[in-house]
Amino acid sequence: MKSTASVIFQERKDQIVRKGRDAFDMSCNRESLAGAVSQRACVFCGSRVVLYPIADALHLVHGPIGCAAYTWDIRGALSSGPDLHRLSFSTDLQERDIIFGGEEKLYRALSELIERHGPKAAFVYSTCIVGIIGDDLEAVCRKVASERGIPVLPVQSEGFKGNKREGYGAACKAMFRLMGSGDTSTISPISLNILGDFNLAGEIWIIREYFDRMGIQTVANITGDGRVADLQRAHGATLNVVQCSGATMELAKMMKDSFGTPFLRVSYFGVEDMAESLYRIAAFFEPKAPGIVERTRELVKGELSELYPRLQEFRRELSGKKAAIYVGGAFKAFSLVKAFRLLGMQVVLVGSQTGTEEDYKELYEITDEGTIIVDDSNPLELSSFLKEKDVDVFVGGVKERPIAYKLGVGFCDHNHERKQPLEGFVGMLNFAREIHSSVMSPVWRFVPRRKARETWNE
Repeated sequence: MKSTASVIFQERKDQIVRKGRDAFDMSCNRESLAGAVSQRACVFCGSRVVLYPIADALHLVHGPIGCAAYTWDIRGALSSGPDLHRLSFSTDLQERDIIFGGEEKLYRALSELIERHGPKAAFVYSTCIVGIIGDDLEAVCRKVASERGIPVLPVQSEGFKGNKREGYGAACKAMFRLMGSGDTSTISPISLNILGDFNLAGEIWIIREYFDRMGIQTVANITGDGRVADLQRAHGATLNVVQCSGATMELAKMMKDSFGTPFLRVSYFGVEDMAESLYRIAAFFEPKAPGIVERTRELVKGELSELYPRLQEFRRELSGKKAAIYVGGAFKAFSLVKAFRLLGMQVVLVGSQTGTEEDYKELYEITDEGTIIVDDSNPLELSSFLKEKDVDVFVGGVKERPIAYKLGVGFCDHNHERKQPLEGFVGMLNFAREIHSSVMSPVWRFVPRRKARETWNE
């Protein structure tokens, strides 16, 4: 009889590629395998993580209390002003509501919360049970918006519709309904919107400072430290720069189709991608802003003159060590592969929850021979790969942390919960310092990894 591991690997073999042994033929964006504890989340979770950082909006989950608890404060999204987003609200549907419908309860909850907190807009998230019983969110939201005089936006995020990626689309559709109504008279022709950054540990403030030094006005943060009024006038910006392409690329495409706003894909992680992103943005504006490329070159030169000598100190001890990466959005994986290479480390495993075929093809091209590339993995697979590759450090999120610790492997949190900024040039220094302290920690003298893995196997 086949082991559980071999059965799961067999059923998922088209979502796992080993470079050098397998030709690139990657299946992705599929429903998670039934019976496996997938690392991927649901549609509702996907929509919630994108919209949650809009700080002056009300976020109401229409469904059982468990859904609201699951997604409450799941991102360390900081705000420079209001913090209404830090509160979690739910209609807390009970058996009676499911039998007779929850529209009246939703109406009362919205009315009370808007009166009490005075938000600039309200997002109402539909959960699985709401999709099943058929509550008309659109009608209730329209009625409350008319009575209260603010936008009340339904987010069609019933979990059974698909996976986390569909939730990103639901969030983009909800945000797009805000756009086009704000005043754009004060927006400069040298301006942009930041899409796909959630201001974890204040990272969006680092990036905005770079743009300020380049002479570029930032109109809207979408969505870290976001404001409803900025979203309403975001259509007046000259350019959209999209970092987390999985989360907000649909919004960028909708804005291009409706308002003609061009977009660039960027990444603020790692030295190479951070510098390249700034140069590409500067080149876009150069015809309208003479001298912006030179200002950008001076910015990058100044940052690197301080950063590189310190990175070399870490590289001396980290060179030859092995790293594994499993993140939510594939865009982070590209930058992390390059960042580890700069530190002299080898990436032997890389994967994501929501990558596309194009994402995995790019990972296949930039990784070394023998690297395992995986889509929507599960704890059993990840554990097996970490042991096989004898990894020194694992980069992931909250769900991957226990896997690393049980195997005696160093861990770096690169997801929502981090408290240390990892974007920008200063972020690369923070990342290198954390990787170094994790890999070189004295604890491994007392808890050898190989011994820990043998215990885990038993």
